[in-house]
Amino acid sequence: MYATLSASSAAVLSHPGLRSLPADDTTVQGLDHRTTVESEDLLRGGKSVEISHNGSIYRLQATRLGKLILTK
Repeated sequence: MYATLSASSAAVLSHPGLRSLPADDTTVQGLDHRTTVESEDLLRGGKSVEISHNGSIYRLQATRLGKLILTK
């Protein structure tokens, strides 16, 4: 799978707090690259953040119970 990154996505992926996870058995010819992002890095001390994806805006928000909700 190939992906095109926006400038903001590239900035998130270059964040020093990210770490790559090792590939597992689902990797197809090394094309499946996984990255872990801490929710605190995305939320930056707030309760929600807007994410632009394929021309749509999504909202990622943290609940009082520590769960995450992603809505369109």
